[in-house]
Amino acid sequence: MDKNALFYKLVSFTSSVHRVTQELTKNAKSDSISQVQYNILEYISVSQPVTPSEINDCQNMSMPNTSRELSKLSKKNLIEKLNDTEDRRKQYIRLSSDGEAMMNEAFATIESRFLKRIENASIEDLDDIERALEILQAKLFYSSDKS
Repeated sequence: MDKNALFYKLVSFTSSVHRVTQELTKNAKSDSISQVQYNILEYISVSQPVTPSEINDCQNMSMPNTSRELSKLSKKNLIEKLNDTEDRRKQYIRLSSDGEAMMNEAFATIESRFLKRIENASIEDLDDIERALEILQAKLFYSSDKS
């Protein structure tokens, strides 16, 4: 296996993932939040509860920017902050009921676009896609702290 060729296939694949993600998510977010705030809510939604440090690492933001955006989301009642019962200095973030509702609406839009995209796929194709996603998640897109 030529690892250099494999790397360029990865570059092409990730470029395609970004393009398709853009198509699927275009105009899916509420106009009441910024794209950065949506990205944070999306991350919280699939990973909650999360710490502010995890958010700033995943979103490639500085801690002051993360804190500022979390404060804005809190004022909009889209997130809840919870203190760790064992370490009061540690804080966890999760979606509030309003945040859950907003993300459910966004995900419904994205899901309908995804279903449209795969509407002509055969059962075998869908099985292959599912298997490929599972393999990519396990072998390539795992959390870097597990390496």
